[in-house]
Amino acid sequence: MADAEPTELTGPDFCTDGISADQLPEGQMLLGHADGEAVVLARRGDEFFAVGATCTHYGGPLAEGLFDGQRLRCPWHHACFDVRTGEAIRAPALDPVDTYSVERRDGRVFVGAKNSAPQPGERIEGPSSVLIIGAGAAGNAAAESLRREGYRGSVTIIGPEDEVPYDRPNLSKDYLAGNAEESWIPLRSREFYAGIDVDLVLGHSVAEIQPAQHAVILDDGSRMEYGALLLATGATPIRLDMPGNDLPHVHTLRSLADSRAIIEAAGRVESAVVIGASFIGLEVAASLRDRGLTVHVVAPEAVPMERILGPDLGRFIRELHEAHGVQFHLGQTVAAIDTSSVTLKDRSKLGAELVVMGVGVRPAVELAERAGLATDKGITVDENLRTSDADVFAAGDIARWPDSHSGKRIRVEHWVVAERQGAAAARNMLGMAQPFDDVPFFWSQHYDVQINYVGHAEEWDTIDVAGSLAERQCIVAFRKAGETLAVASIGRDLDSLKAEFEMEQNREDALQALIPGRS
Repeated sequence: MADAEPTELTGPDFCTDGISADQLPEGQMLLGHADGEAVVLARRGDEFFAVGATCTHYGGPLAEGLFDGQRLRCPWHHACFDVRTGEAIRAPALDPVDTYSVERRDGRVFVGAKNSAPQPGERIEGPSSVLIIGAGAAGNAAAESLRREGYRGSVTIIGPEDEVPYDRPNLSKDYLAGNAEESWIPLRSREFYAGIDVDLVLGHSVAEIQPAQHAVILDDGSRMEYGALLLATGATPIRLDMPGNDLPHVHTLRSLADSRAIIEAAGRVESAVVIGASFIGLEVAASLRDRGLTVHVVAPEAVPMERILGPDLGRFIRELHEAHGVQFHLGQTVAAIDTSSVTLKDRSKLGAELVVMGVGVRPAVELAERAGLATDKGITVDENLRTSDADVFAAGDIARWPDSHSGKRIRVEHWVVAERQGAAAARNMLGMAQPFDDVPFFWSQHYDVQINYVGHAEEWDTIDVAGSLAERQCIVAFRKAGETLAVASIGRDLDSLKAEFEMEQNREDALQALIPGRS
């Protein structure tokens, strides 16, 4: 991942001049600097906390985020940091931010020396060993969390690709668009895993789970035993069944290899057809337009993303893409693909030197089903992400869990949710009994417009909008029977954080005040 751009030093010099204690109100933050580094000073009661000003995920400006009294939340992708230790306590950030000592002298507040980085917890007992099947978001987060919490037993990640865990969201965004180097993509180096004593078994898949024997059988016939097992197998992209779906210029996008193949093909062609107006499909369309290709999007719905974002946001997304040259063919499906074109259901043809199917994914639950674990359009888990087998956990795209906010069992296919569930599963493997109750969050990037979404709304009866879609400054609430189920936003990052916080606290009155309903 790329290093963050240096933050320009602004605001008071906390080290040399300090500030009056009265200058920073209770619960607020102030951006300044200390010893040549940007620092955010936050106040809770009579306590002051100083932390580095840049998020360790993508370099977001923490001073523009939200301080909730304990955690500093990044406005870009909702990472959370403990203001006392700097520890990244909520994904997508993996690394801590710096913290600094704070002194009070003669009514003024000064920032002093940088503190030591957070250290792993005291040695903690746990299962005899942990096997993690899946080297994606959830698997990586689980391994790191086990070590961070102080677990010293054997930890092994098994993954079918030869790659170390990598930043999957970037595959359809900046990396595909040509704005991110491949060196940014790995989450960690091989040396990092060796340094925390996590074994990587890459280029191998698990053929069978034997719960009664606490063992798995790999594709090469080898056998590995476990004390606890985490299933983090993710999902597989859907390839529509139609003539020509297996031609070499027809792609899906899930893996780094998939993204590389599309990039290589895009360098040789001038036109592309994207099948499906999903988030992935439209992010691919935007990335290919950034590369200068003529792009057509074919989808059966009348309004892109209407089922998830409603008609107004859906029309906004269509108009945004059309303004960048994407041509939509809505209310249509592809009947067949040949070497140079696709044929639509109305028998019209579109030139297509490159075809990308972005029509969704299926949770990879086959291993669990063969092992006799309970499944229901995903792997059924309890609030601690434990499956029907007490020593097997599941996290990420495959997990269907009891969501405390909606009161329903839900399954969510989002990167940040997978990371947070991986960390939660790790803690629960260690006996911490911490129910997973995070509010789901994801973001989607379309050219220079980012859409943030918190919550989970499969259906709604009211959509309330505060702000202006046309001005790209709005926050949208999806409600049913007066309850806010989800909130989407464009250009209102702080309000998105506030909505997430209020949803965590189950404060519907605050959500109604943030996004008023229709009078």
